[in-house]
Amino acid sequence: MGKDRAAAGWRARFLQQQVLPADYLDEAGRWFDPVAVQLAAHCFGASRPLLVGINGAQGSGKTTLSDYLCQWLVQEAGLRALSLSIDDVYLTRTERQQLAAQVHPLLLTRGVPGTHDVPLLLQTLDALGSAPGTLPVAAPRFDKARDDRLPAAQWPRVQPPLDIILLEGWCLGARPQAPEALATPCNALEREEDSDGRWRRYANDCLAGAYARLHQRVDRWLMLRAPSFDEVLRWRSEQERKLAAGPRRAGGNRVMDEPALARFVQHYERLTRHCLATLPPRMDVVWELDRERQISAWRGPGVPA
Repeated sequence: MGKDRAAAGWRARFLQQQVLPADYLDEAGRWFDPVAVQLAAHCFGASRPLLVGINGAQGSGKTTLSDYLCQWLVQEAGLRALSLSIDDVYLTRTERQQLAAQVHPLLLTRGVPGTHDVPLLLQTLDALGSAPGTLPVAAPRFDKARDDRLPAAQWPRVQPPLDIILLEGWCLGARPQAPEALATPCNALEREEDSDGRWRRYANDCLAGAYARLHQRVDRWLMLRAPSFDEVLRWRSEQERKLAAGPRRAGGNRVMDEPALARFVQHYERLTRHCLATLPPRMDVVWELDRERQISAWRGPGVPA
C-alpha cells in the first residue's frame, strides 16, 4: 500500500511540474512503461552508465518523455538516473557570434550541428561515469529565454556514479547527408541566405566529426517520430506560446512572433526531414505520432502485437 501511494505521489508531482492532463499517465503507462522496464533491466550489473539517446523533432514531446522515463527509473526501479538535453550545451552567444563572423552569419542562430559544444557534453558524460567518492559533476544548462548558457556557478551538481543517462535532442543520431543532397536549397532561408551552401556544408561536416563520436557512445536509441515536417512548425509555435505564458525572468523572455518563428524553424528543416526519413530503421524503439502528437503505433523489442 505504501509503495502504491509513493508511485501515485511521484506521478502526480510529474503532472504538476509538466502541466499535463491526468490522462497523460494512461498513455505513458501503455507506451513508455514497458520501455522503462527494459532500460532498467539493461542497467543492472553494468560497469558504466547506460546512455540512452532520444530523438524527436521540435515540439514532439521528447523532453517530457525523457523526464518521465528518468523519474520512473528513479522511483520505480531505484536507479540513479539523469535527464540531459543537447540544448543545454549550445555554444554561448559570444561563441556563436564569433562563429558567425568567421564561418557564416546563420551560425549565430542556435540549433544546427556546429552550434553545440559537443566536447563539453562528452566531458560531462565522462565525469558522470566516475567512480564513487568523486566530486559532484556540474551539468551545463542553457537559458533559451536569454539565448545564452547559464553561468557555470548556476549549473546543477550531480553526484556520480549514475546507472543511466537519458540524453534528448532534435538532431541526435543524425548522420551526414551525401554531398549531392546539399546542392539544392530546401527552403527560402537556404536559397536566400545560404546560396553558396557554406552553412549547410559546415553543419554536415560537423555531423561527421564530434557528433558522430557522441552517437557512438549511445547504447539505446528511442525516437518520437512526427508524421511530417509540416506539423513541426505548428508544434514549435505551441512551445513558443507556452514560453510566452510562463513567468517572466530578469531581462525579459525572448519570445518570437510568427514570422520570426517561421524563419527560425527553417534552420531545422533540412535535418528534421533527413532524420524522419533515415533514422527509424536504426532506432531501438520508434513511437509514431499523429498530427496531435498522440502515439498511434510503435515498434521495437518487446512491443506487444
